[in-house]
Amino acid sequence: MCVKDQEGCFRVDAVVSMDARGQIVLPKDVREKAGLKPDDKLAVIGYEHKGEICCIIMIKADNLSDQIKSMLGPMLSDSQVRR
Repeated sequence: MCVKDQEGCFRVDAVVSMDARGQIVLPKDVREKAGLKPDDKLAVIGYEHKGEICCIIMIKADNLSDQIKSMLGPMLSDSQVRR
């Protein structure tokens, strides 16, 4: 089932297990659809509700850094100009 928003949809692509060392394996079809390759870095983002993490999201670290740069870049360059 796909829950649609304005630009896409959310769905459960896989259910995975965590081993005793805390490791999980992303299924091959999920890695392929996400364009993940060996050595790609993922940022793990937890959403906290009432003091507990209820949702965990993974984003390609390269994409996350681009988003942060676009948000903070103007502020950082502005503060350096003021020095």
